[in-house]
Amino acid sequence: MNFEQLFKELKDYAKSQDMLKLNPDEEKVVWVIKGLLKNEEKYGHRYCPCRVVTGNEEDDAPKICPCKWHKDEIKEMGHCTCGLFVSTKGYA
Repeated sequence: MNFEQLFKELKDYAKSQDMLKLNPDEEKVVWVIKGLLKNEEKYGHRYCPCRVVTGNEEDDAPKICPCKWHKDEIKEMGHCTCGLFVSTKGYA
């Protein structure tokens, strides 16, 4: 997968969700997508670049973007830890 394809996939995912959108900070989005692609190349999965990859696929599975924690983080902080997704409520 290349950058443009992953960007479109993540943008479509964000549009399908009521509470989140891609971060309007384009530099942050580019940084995260590059990290996802790097992790996919290195580990075979698009692990969030803000998560530590242990090498244990079972333990690491929840870290695949969008990670299992992103919605809770957005509710609590207004953005996910890596900053790819932000709240549609405008307080991120």
